[in-house]
Amino acid sequence: MNCDTASARLRLDRALDRLTITFRGTTTHPDEVQCTCHWGSEEELALLKVPEAELAPDLLRRTWDAPDWTDHGSVLRRILPQFARALTLGDVKPMFGMYEVGKSFARGHWQQWPQPQSLAVQEFLEAWWAHTLVEPEPAVPAHELLALCVEASCTLTPWLGTWEALDHRVADRHLAEAAAHWEYELLGDELPWDGWDTDEDALRVELAAWLVRHAPARLRRQDAPEELLHRIRLIGLTGPARWEDPHWPDRRY
Repeated sequence: MNCDTASARLRLDRALDRLTITFRGTTTHPDEVQCTCHWGSEEELALLKVPEAELAPDLLRRTWDAPDWTDHGSVLRRILPQFARALTLGDVKPMFGMYEVGKSFARGHWQQWPQPQSLAVQEFLEAWWAHTLVEPEPAVPAHELLALCVEASCTLTPWLGTWEALDHRVADRHLAEAAAHWEYELLGDELPWDGWDTDEDALRVELAAWLVRHAPARLRRQDAPEELLHRIRLIGLTGPARWEDPHWPDRRY
């Protein structure tokens, strides 16, 4: 582990500890209810009203994933210490993508919580992002975590800013991998994940412009395939200039 990775890991560990301290003793609202047919049993629901009781992985999944809590914020606060550690270990496996986790954060309206709580969540997300960018084999790929952070915070700009400011070979490699995952949707003028309560067109335009402006030089340092570089170039074009280009891919949109 090099110095950059070690420092980022220490920051993440401290952020996780801060979450544990900040949300220690929290529970769901005592009157919170859930559907016993589709969510789980009364006994499982009762666990959420007991502070710091460890949840089985499947119960944790059903809890963060459920969209219909009366007070999603209190549920999120209850599970955050365990949930955050599971996330950073790669133990959370959403059905479609990590953006689903970001939606769960957004439903909890964490940015409106009391400042010590909202700052603890913000530092966790920022520390996890910073660590992922310099970790050669992150538990969650950078492009997946970016979607999570964007959906959780309803903004793309600061996360891209951190990536852009980081002159690091591992961050460049993650950028090459992300570009390869994004180019299909961006060439089809689609955001590479399903947004929630966000302006998807604005996010897509910002991501595309950033990729076209910022990625090529860094990808060349990674010896990225020329075809990928051409597709990033095409993302910056519109209309016939895009689809009549000799490097326009032969595929349906």
